[in-house]
Amino acid sequence: MNNTRRKEIQDVLNELADLRSRVDTLHGEEQEAYDNMPESLQQSERGQAAENAASGVGNALSAFDAVASSLNAATA
Repeated sequence: MNNTRRKEIQDVLNELADLRSRVDTLHGEEQEAYDNMPESLQQSERGQAAENAASGVGNALSAFDAVASSLNAATA
């Protein structure tokens, strides 16, 4: 891989890190909202939707990590 493409991948990794940070913040907020619900509300449809949203955002974080790992491996 030449230096130009390596630099481009590094730029993408930097942007990816910024996006991951934003998604991580959203994940924390969503998880906190669910955790602060009364238990009776957590068991409701609304609570389950909040839990599913937090889980989905958590899955997105894992995907960000996988992409970053793959890009880092490509430049090694």
